[in-house]
Amino acid sequence: MVENAFDAEVDVGTAESDWMTADWSVPGLEWNDVVTMVVVAPHPDDEILGVGGLLSLAAAAGVDVRVVAVTDGDGSHPGSPTVTAKDLRARRPIESERALAELGIDHSPTRLQITDGAVEHHESAVADALMPLLDATPGTWCLTPWRGDGHPDHEATARACLTAANAVGIPVVEYPIWMWHWATPEHPAVPWTRCRRIDLPPHTLEAKQASIEQFDSQIRPLSDHPADRAVLPPHILARYRRPFEVVFA
Repeated sequence: MVENAFDAEVDVGTAESDWMTADWSVPGLEWNDVVTMVVVAPHPDDEILGVGGLLSLAAAAGVDVRVVAVTDGDGSHPGSPTVTAKDLRARRPIESERALAELGIDHSPTRLQITDGAVEHHESAVADALMPLLDATPGTWCLTPWRGDGHPDHEATARACLTAANAVGIPVVEYPIWMWHWATPEHPAVPWTRCRRIDLPPHTLEAKQASIEQFDSQIRPLSDHPADRAVLPPHILARYRRPFEVVFA
């Protein structure tokens, strides 16, 4: 996730109530012909927050779901007196594996181990690493954060995905993460005409919520110290607990 880019105590962003009162009568995402989903996450948990429900539905339908973690999320708590970057590099991938298991996905993510916060400086290397992981046969999709999401790691990951996917000739679907914080339902920078919706049945929503709970290092304070506060407090998590997900296709 965005690594403390917003101070939750100062900037709460767009309220979830504003998003939920918007008009979401947009076309559904057509994914029935998908055979393989390669889901690229800048940080462990982006894949779950953005499209965890879709991944659960796809896995249950027999789609080969593969996750690529660009970083290990070691920058989530700078200045913490409780955990070091090394601690987080060990801890957060385990949280991601447990979260994916809640969705019915038993493949461990492919870890590129780029430094958290520095993806834009390794964009070409990320694209090169992704190309052999993307199958050019029909039915393969690449899922990435939205290219305009507002976090440098997310946007650099998106550009790398677009480069790699275009090189091998497969579709790209983009999922917003931090857009929900800074944008509004009518924001002109958001590509609403490409917006597609994925409705989540109750059991799928429950699985997604259970998967979010696996990210203990992110959703709960590590201590009472200000640098150990939750990266994903309740008002942010509310955006990812809706009974539907939104992507740009």
